[in-house]
Formats: sequence, structure tokens, C-alpha cells
Amino acid sequence: MKKLFSLVLIAFYISGCTQPAEKKADTSNYRKEVEDAVEALRKVLLDPEKAALEGLTVDLLTYGHSSGLIENRQQFIESLVSGKFDFQTLELTEQTIDISGETAIVRHHLTGNTTDAGKDPGTANLKVLQVWQKQGSEWKLLARQAVKILPPQ
Repeated sequence: MKKLFSLVLIAFYISGCTQPAEKKADTSNYRKEVEDAVEALRKVLLDPEKAALEGLTVDLLTYGHSSGLIENRQQFIESLVSGKFDFQTLELTEQTIDISGETAIVRHHLTGNTTDAGKDPGTANLKVLQVWQKQGSEWKLLARQAVKILPPQ
């Protein structure tokens, strides 16, 4: 009986010791999942589709443009689908991802060419902060803010 009790205790101890390692492994996978979500958003910004944009964002999205304009989810999606904001090219560099629980903070340098409705072709040279939230098995954009990088004077 003592041997059985000892074996049960050892089994509980071992399972308890491996539990954090499994959680750590799951969390380490988050970085790749977030990278994939950011890349999916980059692609859909180039070729906007309403369903794809809805799938990548939360209902409470707050999307801040470098001009100071703040859009909610519906406005953000409509602006892209209508062509009000239109990226022709889009490159993300210097990306960092920090994860806390099921929230990810992403920063990157965004460069691209635009042909926004009613405006001459332009360029974007921005620093961007994104906040992603894990919902179920997916990462969704919760907030985004961009600031212009001004040329040296």
C-alpha cells in the first residue's frame, strides 16, 4: 500500500512538474502565431476582403492612423474595402513581438506605396504599434496606432 501511495505521489509530482513546461511550449508557439496573424493582416491590407478583415479583428477594434484619424472596426473595414485607403505595396521591417499572457504587442516599421481615393499616389513611412488578443485559437487585432516618420531636416 505504501508503494502504491508513493507511486501515486511521484506520478502527481511528475505531472505537476511537466505542466509549466507544456504551458511554456504553448506560449512559445504564440510568437509564431502572432507573426502569422500580422502577415495575414499585411496581405489583406493589400487586397482587402471584408470577411478576412472581420476574421482578423475584434468588434472593439480601435485603429489609429498616422494622421490622427481613429476608426472603429466597421469604419476601418469600410475604408479599405471602398478604396478610401489603398495600399499598393506594403513592407514591414524591424518587427518586435512581446507577449504577456494572451496579449501580444507588436511594433514594426511600415513602408509602402498608396493610391488613396481622391489623392495623388503617395508613400507611407510609419512606425506602428499593434495590440493583438488571443481569442480561442486565433489572434485578433484589438488596437493599432501609427506615427509618421518625418524626414530629417
